[in-house]
Amino acid sequence: MASNITSDSSDKKKEIEALEAELGYISQAPSQFHAQETFKEKFQRKFKENPLVPLGLLATTIVLGRGIWTMKTGDKVKSQKMMRMRVLAQGLTVVALIGGVAFSAFKKRAVSEEK
Repeated sequence: MASNITSDSSDKKKEIEALEAELGYISQAPSQFHAQETFKEKFQRKFKENPLVPLGLLATTIVLGRGIWTMKTGDKVKSQKMMRMRVLAQGLTVVALIGGVAFSAFKKRAVSEEK
C-alpha cells in the first residue's frame, strides 16, 4: 500500500511538471532564487538598501542604554530627557523604515514600467 501512495504522488508530481512545462512556468525553490547568504552578508545588503534603519536602531540603543544608566545613578532630569530622546530616535527609525519600503516599492514599479 505504501508503494501505491508513493507512485500516486510521483504521478501527480509528473503531471504538475508537465502542466508547468506546457504553460512555460518554471518552479523554483526560494533557495534557488537567492544564494544562501550569511548573517554578515545579509546585514551588509540590507544596510546598503536602507542605511538609516540600522543607524536609527543603533542610536535608539545608545540613548536607551544611557537613559537606563542615568536612571540607575538617580539623575531624574537627565533620565527623563534620555527617555524622550529614545522615543524620538524610535520614531525617526520607523519613519526611515517606512521611507525605505516606499522607496523600494517606487523603484520596483519604475523598473517594471520600463520593461
